[in-house]
Amino acid sequence: MTVLNIILPALLLSSSVSYAENSHSGMDHNNHNMHQASATLTEAGNDAFGTIQEVINKLNADPNTDWSKVNIEALRQHLLDMNDMTLNIEVVSQTSINNGLQAIIIPTTKRAETALDRVFKAHPGQLQRETGWTMKVTKSAKRYTLTITTTKPSDVNKIRGLGYIGLMAYGNHHQPHHWAMATGKNPHTGHH
Repeated sequence: MTVLNIILPALLLSSSVSYAENSHSGMDHNNHNMHQASATLTEAGNDAFGTIQEVINKLNADPNTDWSKVNIEALRQHLLDMNDMTLNIEVVSQTSINNGLQAIIIPTTKRAETALDRVFKAHPGQLQRETGWTMKVTKSAKRYTLTITTTKPSDVNKIRGLGYIGLMAYGNHHQPHHWAMATGKNPHTGHH
């Protein structure tokens, strides 16, 4: 009998006992109990919700926030695009080429295709500004071919190791871009 065979049933039993103790029907949840629970949590529920909550908290903390320019919905739409370009695509191939990588991406939903169209208009320029790397994107039907190259031999393996999603997430421009979007500034002036 393995340790897992002994520990797993014990964990399941303790979690079900704990659940039974904490899930009383008709329990009156007063404000004190609800406040205590929220004070111990750190996650907002999911990434997009957490980002939006962080932005709202920062806006609330700044007495100079111009609420007439705030656009949280624009940020939400962008976060949907980020979700689509991360999860609703198929990476068909990632091939080493001279000085870099070629990746072929196919969206698995119509919304992901629209998101990729938007993202690929801005991201290659942003990546070049931050790294000096060249990203060329071509589209044929629903198939995107990304060619990422560098003139620095020391960066070739980095590009290959990052692959499609690493290259999309690379850099420190995402948070300032999200902030610009939420505060009503033009996010495509120097930002992806």
